[in-house]
Amino acid sequence: MMHSRYFLLLLTFWLFGWHSSAAQINRKTDWDDLDAYLRQTRQNWGTPGMVVGIVKNGNMVFCRGYGEKTLGQNNPPDGNTLFAIASNTKAFTATAMAMLVQEGKVRWDDPVRQYLPYFSLYDPWVSEAFTIRDLLCHRSGLGTFSGDVLWYRSILSAPDLIKRYQPIEPEFPFRSGYGYSNLMYIAAGEVIAIASGQSYMKYVEDRIIKRLGMSRSTFRLSQLTTLGNVAQPHAYRDSHHFPIPWVNWETVAATGGLLSSVQDLARWVEWNIGHGVWQGDTLLTTRLHNQLWTPHNGFQVDHSKSDKTSSFSTYGLGWQLSDYKGHFRVHHTGGYDGMISSVQVFPDLEMGIIVLTNGVRAPITAIPNYIADKILFGRNERDWCAEHLVKQEKRENNDTRIATRVAARVLNTQPGLTTKQIMGVYRCPMYGDITLSTKNDTIQMEFSHTPSFNCRLTHWHYNTWKMEWNEPQAWFGHATVQIITDPNKNPVGLEFDVPNDDIFFEEIKAKKIENQI
Repeated sequence: MMHSRYFLLLLTFWLFGWHSSAAQINRKTDWDDLDAYLRQTRQNWGTPGMVVGIVKNGNMVFCRGYGEKTLGQNNPPDGNTLFAIASNTKAFTATAMAMLVQEGKVRWDDPVRQYLPYFSLYDPWVSEAFTIRDLLCHRSGLGTFSGDVLWYRSILSAPDLIKRYQPIEPEFPFRSGYGYSNLMYIAAGEVIAIASGQSYMKYVEDRIIKRLGMSRSTFRLSQLTTLGNVAQPHAYRDSHHFPIPWVNWETVAATGGLLSSVQDLARWVEWNIGHGVWQGDTLLTTRLHNQLWTPHNGFQVDHSKSDKTSSFSTYGLGWQLSDYKGHFRVHHTGGYDGMISSVQVFPDLEMGIIVLTNGVRAPITAIPNYIADKILFGRNERDWCAEHLVKQEKRENNDTRIATRVAARVLNTQPGLTTKQIMGVYRCPMYGDITLSTKNDTIQMEFSHTPSFNCRLTHWHYNTWKMEWNEPQAWFGHATVQIITDPNKNPVGLEFDVPNDDIFFEEIKAKKIENQI
């Protein structure tokens, strides 16, 4: 009898809580108020342009653009404007792999070498044991962004890139930590190509993009002119954004190459909320879709915080998983040369929030939090975007890496090596060859498979030279390279110093192999 009363009491509380929550969620949202907030937020952050979309109960209930597609051209973006979504592509890659599992062409725990015999990492056993599942949840043992200097802006094919993974040193043991790895998703794309008999891009286009009617989504820069209504990427330097050219990511499409719009991504979000079913057609079984949203690799959460919004955070397959104030949240962000983005799905609320921007300084995580609060509770007790802006400005003000290097420069020094001595080819087992030569009385540095890194060297101090980039760079600016010598003062190697948070040039350990003839 006591058990029955206890159960009824719990049921009463649960129903009351559900009724209260439902009443809050169904509260009418003031979209004009949100519009004004987002308009002001973009101005406060200095983001060139952005489009924000909200999907709720199968409908696009909000879709508005702000700012400009290109700074200075007074051309506002809209729901059909194309942006690079970068690592939000990873969810498409994991979904494509799940579809191959459904077709019986791949199994989650198949060894990667079954499809890519040349796949080799830092340890022979790890290389043999590494599975398809391991590719998709960032537990390779490599550190976050480790090896990105290998693929970023490279002209090598995906297989040629993958064949260079072995020298990259791990940060932690296999499957014992989290290291966000773009390299593993490049390999996943090649597995999809081998298993499907199509290119990665063709398979995703045929099985996902076309079937969802995402008519304004593409991996190919060559289609931008035809499609039209395209945002321009912008880099950020010296407290302002400036336009930069589009960069081709087709070779590494599986890790971040998709270009899309808010209207198209709304279809993607709706399909995910439907757990694999689109307009009555089951593109992916619920069982396999659940695999994508099953925790595979956890993050530590600080449970001591009194104002925490999440109780857990983990990575599934292609998606990050957490809760937001008690509601399950599936999400990802993406960073491309001059664009950052965010896609968030709240399955139990049948809601999705999409934020696409054409700058690298934008509140892509703050905006979804603000919107979620507004829809969940009908009010906003926290100004998330203002809070994040304060933190962003604090990070920028505290980042003294470049200023420290400039202050440490010793003026009026002379190099201890002649120009002729340092000329030649330097080789890194992971990266490849870097050549120093002279042209028109200047020292030129050429990267064998990354011509976008090519630069002119000017003397900085002692045996260190400043790298003057031939092309604008989105993620880094100030850069130097030191010519390393042996005890006899002969040049033997290069040591790079390029302060940034994503592309680690210090991983290039190049040794001199020949002199210039």
